[in-house]
Amino acid sequence: MLFLNTSSCIFNCLRKQTDSEDADELVGLSEAKAKSVPPSIGQKVRKFKHGFRPSGRNKHGKPHMTHKIIKKGNNSKTSFISLEMAEARRKKLQELVKRNDNSTCAECCKKNPEWGSYNIGVFICTSCAGFHRNLGSHISKVKSIILDNWDADQVNTMEEVGNLKAKAKYEVHMPACYRRPCPTDPDVLKEQFVRAKYEREEFIHVDKQVYTTGFMEGYLWKRGKEDGRFQQRKFVLSESDGTLKYYVKESHKEPKAKIEISKLNMTFCPKKVGNPNGAQLTYVRDGSTRNIFVYSSSGSAIVDWYMAIRSVKLNKLRIAYPGTGELELSQFLTRDFLKEGWMFKTGPRSSDAYKWRWFTLDDRKLMYLEDPLDPYPKGEIFLGYHADGFAVKKGVPPGMKEQGFGFTLRTRDRIFLFGVQKDDDRIEWMKVLQSVIERPLTPQDNSMAANLVRKRSTIRHFIY
Repeated sequence: MLFLNTSSCIFNCLRKQTDSEDADELVGLSEAKAKSVPPSIGQKVRKFKHGFRPSGRNKHGKPHMTHKIIKKGNNSKTSFISLEMAEARRKKLQELVKRNDNSTCAECCKKNPEWGSYNIGVFICTSCAGFHRNLGSHISKVKSIILDNWDADQVNTMEEVGNLKAKAKYEVHMPACYRRPCPTDPDVLKEQFVRAKYEREEFIHVDKQVYTTGFMEGYLWKRGKEDGRFQQRKFVLSESDGTLKYYVKESHKEPKAKIEISKLNMTFCPKKVGNPNGAQLTYVRDGSTRNIFVYSSSGSAIVDWYMAIRSVKLNKLRIAYPGTGELELSQFLTRDFLKEGWMFKTGPRSSDAYKWRWFTLDDRKLMYLEDPLDPYPKGEIFLGYHADGFAVKKGVPPGMKEQGFGFTLRTRDRIFLFGVQKDDDRIEWMKVLQSVIERPLTPQDNSMAANLVRKRSTIRHFIY
């Protein structure tokens, strides 16, 4: 009797659906769920473990509906969807995502997004869909535009809003100093951008932009120069005196270090620091690069510090270059390392042994260290312009030993021999080094070289 009653209920539901508008009101199931429904076996309705699936068409010539019974306690909830209708809506979404404003992720600009937030109305990539889901369904509701089924209202929202309109709303007051993440950026940058837009609405309410005030004070975990332990230190950023200072103890009146903002760079390095909120501060001190490694207890805090430094630097550049646009100036606020990794390096003599070193390519400056977290590099190589004699070549000169897959870097004064463990690594290093020496020097490049050249006569090695 239970089977007969259930079957009768199903056919009654099907008879009530006399046009497509009624079907539009039915709740969608994901494609994965739809596949789990057993196949039809003709006009008869048979009982299956997970529900029923009548086949063919009803007397009105309309398709039967795939459905599943979801039991909650003593009650049951049944959801229906037309397979043809579900496919038509997915096809519509595929058409919408091909539009210029929707063809890249609304958050990180990755091409061909495969997800959508159907209450916000934006198309997003798989990675950013995870960050949207972390916001909670009260802020963003996400679905796959390839696998999931969508109801009519959800598709209409995606069509009516889209990435361009959503950007106009949620990024209306996004400051020029704020760095929009790209697909290869660390997760902390991408997630905090998503949270800043939709959770905190920082780009709608300007008063929530704490990083644009020209002053920031707080605590970061800093790695010790001597013992390598991370300890909390008080940091103070001040636009008025153009410095970033940190104190060993809060009671100390004088800071441990005072860094000029114009010489400071900050980049994220979560893997190197071993913390998802890890970052590296670098600046030139006494002719050599000083590395400071920090992390914060929260992702929002480290990103706020990053954007605050960029804001101060942008304001300084606006004054120094009043006729230059903000978009152009924003390219000189912070920079990421072009490449990092382990390589073998040997000295200039044929008898010198190869040593395993960590290399960091920071714009035109190639630094090598014994350990990635060393406070100072053992040496720094400035990469000039190829017309001035700088070159990168595969292999090593005749008579010189080769370690692994070797290549040669030629500067004005000497040659450097390197080796890596894989040919692919050699190709990558040679490619990025070649791209640097093919760029003509800028006034900023000449200034960097001049600052580093002062270290030539000291213990640390520098070659121009």
